[in-house]
Amino acid sequence: MATLEQFVTAVIASPSPYTAMDRIYVTNRVLALIGEGTPVAAADSKLASLTTALVQTAVQNGQIEATPSAKEILSDQLMDLVTPLPSVVNQTFWDKYQVSPETATRYFYQLSRANDYVKTKAIAKNVVFNTATDFGDLEITINLSKPEKDPKAIAAARNQPQNGYPLCQLCMENEGYLGRLGYPARSNHRIIRMTINGEPWGFQYSPYAYFNEHSIFLDAVHRPMVINRQTFVNLIEIVKQFPHYFVGSNADLPIVGGSMLSHEHYQGGRHEFPMMKAPVIKKVDVGVAGVTAGIVKWPMSTLRLSSTDTAALVAAAVKVHDAWKDYSDESVDVRAYTDGTRHHTTTPIARKVGDQYVLDLVLRDNQTSAEFPDGIFHPHQDVQHIKKENIGLIEVMGRAILPARLKVELAEVAKYLLGRHNHMVAMHQPWADALKAKYQFNDDNVTEIVDREVGHVFARVLADAGVFKWNDAGLAAFDRFIAVLKKA
Repeated sequence: MATLEQFVTAVIASPSPYTAMDRIYVTNRVLALIGEGTPVAAADSKLASLTTALVQTAVQNGQIEATPSAKEILSDQLMDLVTPLPSVVNQTFWDKYQVSPETATRYFYQLSRANDYVKTKAIAKNVVFNTATDFGDLEITINLSKPEKDPKAIAAARNQPQNGYPLCQLCMENEGYLGRLGYPARSNHRIIRMTINGEPWGFQYSPYAYFNEHSIFLDAVHRPMVINRQTFVNLIEIVKQFPHYFVGSNADLPIVGGSMLSHEHYQGGRHEFPMMKAPVIKKVDVGVAGVTAGIVKWPMSTLRLSSTDTAALVAAAVKVHDAWKDYSDESVDVRAYTDGTRHHTTTPIARKVGDQYVLDLVLRDNQTSAEFPDGIFHPHQDVQHIKKENIGLIEVMGRAILPARLKVELAEVAKYLLGRHNHMVAMHQPWADALKAKYQFNDDNVTEIVDREVGHVFARVLADAGVFKWNDAGLAAFDRFIAVLKKA
């Protein structure tokens, strides 16, 4: 019973509602979940190891099936026992906020890691490296943290009745939700309630974080993403409440937007992305007093607005956004509308630097064409062997989220480059042949070179997504837009 006793002791020692008097009660709560057979021995006394052993016990006792979905649901039920109630978490958070915003977020982040809502063990599997480019060091990650879809769960989920609850994975109703086949477990999930410009919002951390303190700010109401004046007001208000965090929004159109456009939300956290380090190379006048503006040296077309006056900053952002929505320049394939369909929006990112509020506005265009059916300003076909998915907020800022398949595929590319037997996927062949012609490979340099070249491909991906290319024609086109913007 050592595993069970150790887990119950951990529950009582945690910030949960339970005390020593509750030991028998908690023990029976756990037994109801895992069954009454002899518990599997844990690898060590860490809470995560104890939980894993209890989940294995439940499988051994026939309490659950040995599927990823069933194990995740039970694991989060067990972790819920070490997690305070939402009301307690919120009270503690806002009490600590009176000390400082950093004190409050530190508490909530540590709690979200300790109860395994933030999947630190899974996140540690991700491959992460940097690559030097003309636009600074880009951050490359191969995302191995999210569990693979279980085929049995997918098949079973198809036969499950869809009750529409919760409406999506960003709804408030996920807090404490058990989970089901094809839908993630959320028993140990907690959301901080907050107000943004008089409206109820929530604040949580991302379970499979892509960067430090990866946060999600979500509208309490399930409504679609939109970029407008209120977006800029909201982003700045969040930065006022959490000045040590950046916060940004995915674009609100398909192809250039994120993967979840059905629920209004923003992402933020404590990380300085490559784009944030990129300098302004040309100051411009957007025609709003009190706001300084400039073109950022970045492969995606970006205007940086700065001011101590947040009302002026919002006015400038609205002016840029509205002008871009209706702007066309056929000479560089920029078209605001085709057949009445809007193609232009922005990806906005807010942060505070000293006493200045800063808004980076990235110009986006989601047109497609016969030549580029996936998107004119989207990764083109010749780089899709590395990255085919949408370029969302995080990647806009210079951190690649590459698919898990690449870990195995790049290892086979390396074998090919070394002239060894391999199972390289055919779509990598042109790229690999180009690398062979460029370098002399050996065991000592092949991994470093492949990683570096992956980073260069990502730089190309960002360049593909840039509406005004980083060449004479593109920069001249950017200047024409600025001239129109100033007059607007």
